[in-house]
Amino acid sequence: MKTDRADILALLRNSEGYISGQQLCGRFGVTRTAVWKAVNQLKEEGYRIESVPHKGYRLLESPEDILSSGEIASRLTTVWAGRTLYYHDVTGSTNNDAKRLGEEGAPHGTVVAADVQNAGKGRRGRGWETRPGEVLPFTLLLRPDFAAEKASMLTLVMALSVAQAVERMTKTKDRVCIKWPNDIVMNGKKICGILTEMTMTPEMDEIQYIVVGVGINVNHESPEEFGAEIRDKASSLKMETGVSVNRAELLNEVLCSFETNYAVFAETLDMSGLKEDYQKHLQGVGGEVRVLDPAGEYTGVSQGINERGELIVVKENGEKVQVYAGEVSVRGLYGYV
Repeated sequence: MKTDRADILALLRNSEGYISGQQLCGRFGVTRTAVWKAVNQLKEEGYRIESVPHKGYRLLESPEDILSSGEIASRLTTVWAGRTLYYHDVTGSTNNDAKRLGEEGAPHGTVVAADVQNAGKGRRGRGWETRPGEVLPFTLLLRPDFAAEKASMLTLVMALSVAQAVERMTKTKDRVCIKWPNDIVMNGKKICGILTEMTMTPEMDEIQYIVVGVGINVNHESPEEFGAEIRDKASSLKMETGVSVNRAELLNEVLCSFETNYAVFAETLDMSGLKEDYQKHLQGVGGEVRVLDPAGEYTGVSQGINERGELIVVKENGEKVQVYAGEVSVRGLYGYV
């Protein structure tokens, strides 16, 4: 049996005292030499592990923010999300990676994560790049058995999950908002975008798989680290809270929230069970918005979402419109939010 550094790391992290080499050997069915090699590899990655004769090993300190397959796996407390995990130091797009895996039969709950993404995908084909240590880009692959028209609501389910996870990680309750349908904002600045893509079976009669891509701005330290075109409306968790966030831990928190919210969504296949929590986070309810619809832009007042996840907008002439996400964007009347 191959010694999994992630399993050893998880065991050390969750132990209050020393774990003997014999315990590790017995737990994983490997030799002391294999354990020793695995521990040394962890030390080389920056983990401070104390080794004491006749006592064993103890984890003293982890690197401030390391993203690796071992670190992510050692943090996971989910049931199914991320239990099949692919990690890349550098990749083009985690959504594209996940779609390739979907074609190859990767299971429901597969996660692709990366440190650097150099050909990321946004809505309407917009591209974006990341730099080491700054962003948490990941994609969750799903194989649902519901109708295709329900798929767009998964963007809202993920948005709520990210908002909840960020609140827990940064202890900033009531400061994290959702800009319908796919952005997370703090203090009026975007910290996260979400892109959901669906692939149908060749017969076009059912969903083959869905990928939900997420990009969270985590550890940028100043606006200058963003491109000039987004500098005035983008920010990061560190810039808004002054605290560095461990990206592997954040990923686990998002996936845990998503598992819980997905189970609620699956009961009714609409937002009825999540609507109250979503509305609490929704930016701009009761405020004026500009709906950028390809069929014609218009202004109105946001009244929140309905059970189908559509944004309810009352137009200036009194007409009530249910705005479907699709290719429609919504902006605050006087700015991004």
